Amino acid sequence: MSRIAKQPVELPKGVELNLSGAVIKAKGPKGELSMPLHPEVELSIEDGKAQVSARSGSKFSIAMSGTTRSLISNLVKGVHEGFERKLELVGVGYRAKAAGKNLNLTLGFSHPVDYPVPEGISIDTPSQTEIVISGIDKQRVGQVAAEIRAYRPPEPYKGKGVRYSDEHVVRKEAKKK
Repeated sequence: MSRIAKQPVELPKGVELNLSGAVIKAKGPKGELSMPLHPEVELSIEDGKAQVSARSGSKFSIAMSGTTRSLISNLVKGVHEGFERKLELVGVGYRAKAAGKNLNLTLGFSHPVDYPVPEGISIDTPSQTEIVISGIDKQRVGQVAAEIRAYRPPEPYKGKGVRYSDEHVVRKEAKKK
């Protein structure tokens, strides 16, 4: 059995996890999320813990049980605490400003970049060079951060661009004469 799937998912106070048919629903103080349960996986919820197990002994079923356990853990953490990604803008004149349902970016192009903020995601700009993306769905938060970073990924010579706050950019030495 998967070592990850052996660990039960602890349900904190205020978080409910329900299984109706083949859909798992998590409800908590931050909101509500749901995901489909894979047919190769069984879920049992008792005493404030959710336990995932494989239906058969096949390699695929065991792998899916570990994956499902991680996804359920992310659902529970999302509705209880939420997720957050921080981006930094490095470069002269690079700016970000959250304006309503849009994020206005100045990234050295001949035109400003407007990024429409998707539903369920909130974007905050504490300073002109910082972007904080938060929401309850880990996958959507990460996807939005990746889409914003893709406008101008950090380049290896000067390090300019949009980077994650915990990202380390490996710098290259410039060409010598």
